[in-house]
Amino acid sequence: MKVYKKETVQHINASIEECWAFFSSPRNLQKITPETMGFNITDFDGKNMYAGQIIQYKVSPLAGLKLRWTTEITIVKDKQYFIDEQRFGPYALWHHKHFFEPTENGVKMTDVVHYALPLGFIGRIMNALVVKNKLKDIFEYRVMAVNQIFNSK
Repeated sequence: MKVYKKETVQHINASIEECWAFFSSPRNLQKITPETMGFNITDFDGKNMYAGQIIQYKVSPLAGLKLRWTTEITIVKDKQYFIDEQRFGPYALWHHKHFFEPTENGVKMTDVVHYALPLGFIGRIMNALVVKNKLKDIFEYRVMAVNQIFNSK
């Protein structure tokens, strides 16, 4: 199985407390996800993030294809980082680390995603043709959305 890595870094003009309050609420994920993804949380307990939390979504990444996705928040270290991992969904592996580091001008946020696709050779072709670019677009949108929320003050 080929494992891919996607990493992004963004500087946020806010305190660590403001960033953590926003990103530790699963409700806010829809605000930083492109509408074209058809992202919808279908089940979660309404609480801020904690280790062991299960969140279920529906997403439409390609041409109206609706997929169910279940993630678990596996690790949370308050105001420092959290990790979400896919339990059921379109990937053979999805491991997403979110790091928050206070700086003198705000917060440095780093996302590191390790992912793998099912179907061996076909999955590698799908990554090269579609998935890699789709993830790039999603994270570029996220940078723009986070800038609008925090950096336009």
